[in-house]
Amino acid sequence: MKKTWILVADSSRARFFSATSAQSTFNEITDLCNAEGRLHEREITTDLPGRGAGKDAGSKHAYENEVSPKQQETQAFARDIARYLEDAHAANKFDQLILLAAPTFLGLLRKQLSDQVLKKIFFELDKNLVTHGIDAIRKHLPEYFPSL
Repeated sequence: MKKTWILVADSSRARFFSATSAQSTFNEITDLCNAEGRLHEREITTDLPGRGAGKDAGSKHAYENEVSPKQQETQAFARDIARYLEDAHAANKFDQLILLAAPTFLGLLRKQLSDQVLKKIFFELDKNLVTHGIDAIRKHLPEYFPSL
């Protein structure tokens, strides 16, 4: 029987479950939180970007980062999740993986995952179900888990 992990995530929370089939009991393994993922941009930054003079005498413009502080926090959270999955994979804690994540976050997460973990994914859905109960999550899963 294959060990299947189900990851349900968004930019502020990641829930990990284990199951042996779509109909079996889901056991929650852990729940990771990223408190900064819930904050507004203005709450993360305490200072506005500096201003610099442009070419013309009267023009000024604000310095801006390529990536906002909120995006940096979200990327860091995706890296933390990927690291958790890497460690679990190295310890043979799962044989196959299901990813259910908010659309934007799913893309960020996939960029952080190693090729070995990516090969373990057999189903993914770009939908935010992190606040839903197990029964609601189960309705979005395939009827049968493959026995690889």
